[in-house]
Amino acid sequence: MAIQPENPGNGSGPAQTDPGEPRRQPADPGRAAPPRPAAAAGAPAGHRNWRSGLTLAALVLGLAGLTASAAGIAVQMLPRRFSAAQQEQIMTWESARRWRVLPAGKIFPATVGYQLPAYALFASSVLPLTARRVGIARQASCAAAADPAAAAVLDRHGCAKMLRATYIDATGSLVVTVGVAVMPGQAAAEASIRALPVQQGLRAGVRSLAFRNTLTAGFGDAQQQLSMAISRGPYLILSAAGYSDGRPRVAGSSDAYDDEEMTSLASGVADAVGAPLGALPPLPRCPGTPGC
Repeated sequence: MAIQPENPGNGSGPAQTDPGEPRRQPADPGRAAPPRPAAAAGAPAGHRNWRSGLTLAALVLGLAGLTASAAGIAVQMLPRRFSAAQQEQIMTWESARRWRVLPAGKIFPATVGYQLPAYALFASSVLPLTARRVGIARQASCAAAADPAAAAVLDRHGCAKMLRATYIDATGSLVVTVGVAVMPGQAAAEASIRALPVQQGLRAGVRSLAFRNTLTAGFGDAQQQLSMAISRGPYLILSAAGYSDGRPRVAGSSDAYDDEEMTSLASGVADAVGAPLGALPPLPRCPGTPGC
C-alpha cells in the first residue's frame, strides 16, 4: 500500500520548523514566569529637594572650613607681632643677660678714652686722655667685691654678682677699680645708689682690685681717694680711684688739678663700661628676636 505524506497544513501533526531558526522550548504550564525587576519608583519632589539642599550645605561648610584653615596657616606664617608690654619685657631680658653673654674683654675694654675738662687746665677745649686696663678679676659675690657698708645695701636690693677690673692712667700715677653690680632691674640699681652711705667723705662702694708686679700693686681700700656710683639699666657701676704710689687717703686734697683728673678718670671708665651694658636694645621684631 502506498503511504501518503502528512499534510503539513491540516494541523494534525507537529509543525515543521526552519532549520536556521532556534527552536523554542514550549512553555511549561506548571512553572511561573520569573518576576521582572520592578521599576525604580521616583522619589517625591520634596524629598529630592531636601537631599539636594543638604548636599549643598555640606559642600558650603566644607569650603568654609578649608578657607578658615588656609587663613589660619597664612596667619601663622606671618611675622609675629609683640605688644608694647612684650617688647619691654624682651628688651629688659636682653639687657639683663649681657653680663653673661659678653666676653670679659668686651665688658672691660683694653683701653678707655676719657676727657679732662677745659676749666681744669684753664684752656678753651677739653684734653682727651686714655686709661689702660691692667687686669680683670674673677666673677665674685657682691659681699666679697664691695666694702661692708655697700655690700649690705646691694644685698638688700638683690645684687646677684659683681664684676671688677682695674685701669691705670697714661702717666701710671692714677689707678681706678671699676665694679659692675648685677641688679634685678633698673629700679633696684637706682635705689641702691640712693641708699649707699657716705662715710668720712667717701661713698661706700667697690673694693680696690690690685695686681702683683704691676703699678697697681699698692692700691688698696685705704688708698681710695674718691668713689662714684652710676646706674645703667639693671647694672650699678661703682668706681674708686687713688694714687698708684700707695699713699693713703687724705681727708681733703689741696691739688685741684689732681682732683679733677682723678674724677675724670673714675667717671670716664665707669661710663665706658656702663654704656654698652645698659644701652637700650633695638625694638624686638620678627624674624630675629628670640620667641619669634
